[in-house]
Amino acid sequence: MNALEMVKKYGKEFMKEEDGVGIVEIILILVILIGLVVIFKEQITGIVNSAMNSIKQGSDKIMK
Repeated sequence: MNALEMVKKYGKEFMKEEDGVGIVEIILILVILIGLVVIFKEQITGIVNSAMNSIKQGSDKIMK
Protein backbone atom coordinates (compact mmCIF):
# COMPACT_ATOMS: atom_id res chain seq x y z
CA MET A 1 0.00 0.00 0.00
CA ASN A 2 1.53 3.30 -1.04
CA ALA A 3 1.21 6.60 0.77
CA LEU A 4 -1.60 7.92 -1.43
CA GLU A 5 -3.75 4.86 -0.80
CA MET A 6 -3.15 5.16 2.94
CA VAL A 7 -4.19 8.83 2.92
CA LYS A 8 -7.36 7.96 1.00
CA LYS A 9 -8.16 5.10 3.38
CA TYR A 10 -7.68 7.18 6.54
CA GLY A 11 -9.49 10.11 4.94
CA LYS A 12 -12.56 7.96 4.28
CA GLU A 13 -12.46 6.59 7.84
CA PHE A 14 -12.13 10.12 9.21
CA MET A 15 -15.19 11.28 7.26
CA LYS A 16 -17.26 8.37 8.63
CA GLU A 17 -16.50 9.24 12.27
CA GLU A 18 -19.26 10.88 14.29
CA ASP A 19 -17.31 13.91 15.50
CA GLY A 20 -20.14 16.17 14.31
CA VAL A 21 -21.74 15.72 17.71
CA GLY A 22 -19.20 18.18 19.13
CA ILE A 23 -20.42 20.87 16.74
CA VAL A 24 -24.03 20.33 17.81
CA GLU A 25 -22.99 20.67 21.46
CA ILE A 26 -21.16 23.93 20.76
CA ILE A 27 -24.20 25.31 18.90
CA LEU A 28 -26.50 24.37 21.80
CA ILE A 29 -24.18 26.08 24.30
CA LEU A 30 -24.13 29.22 22.15
CA VAL A 31 -27.94 29.22 21.89
CA ILE A 32 -28.22 28.93 25.69
CA LEU A 33 -25.71 31.76 26.23
CA ILE A 34 -27.51 34.02 23.76
CA GLY A 35 -30.80 33.22 25.47
CA LEU A 36 -29.36 34.15 28.86
CA VAL A 37 -28.04 37.43 27.47
CA VAL A 38 -31.45 38.26 26.03
CA ILE A 39 -33.22 37.37 29.29
CA PHE A 40 -30.81 39.30 31.53
CA LYS A 41 -30.08 42.15 29.12
CA GLU A 42 -31.18 44.90 31.51
CA GLN A 43 -29.18 43.51 34.42
CA ILE A 44 -26.07 43.07 32.27
CA THR A 45 -26.45 46.61 30.91
CA GLY A 46 -26.75 47.96 34.46
CA ILE A 47 -23.62 46.14 35.60
CA VAL A 48 -21.61 47.34 32.59
CA ASN A 49 -22.82 50.94 33.01
CA SER A 50 -21.98 50.85 36.72
CA ALA A 51 -18.50 49.56 35.96
CA MET A 52 -17.94 52.22 33.31
CA ASN A 53 -19.10 54.97 35.66
CA SER A 54 -16.70 53.71 38.33
CA ILE A 55 -13.85 53.71 35.84
CA LYS A 56 -14.75 57.22 34.68
CA GLN A 57 -14.92 58.55 38.25
CA GLY A 58 -11.60 56.89 39.07
CA SER A 59 -9.93 58.39 36.02
CA ASP A 60 -11.36 61.81 36.84
CA LYS A 61 -9.74 61.63 40.28
CA ILE A 62 -6.41 60.68 38.74
CA MET A 63 -6.55 63.54 36.21
CA LYS A 64 -7.21 66.21 38.90
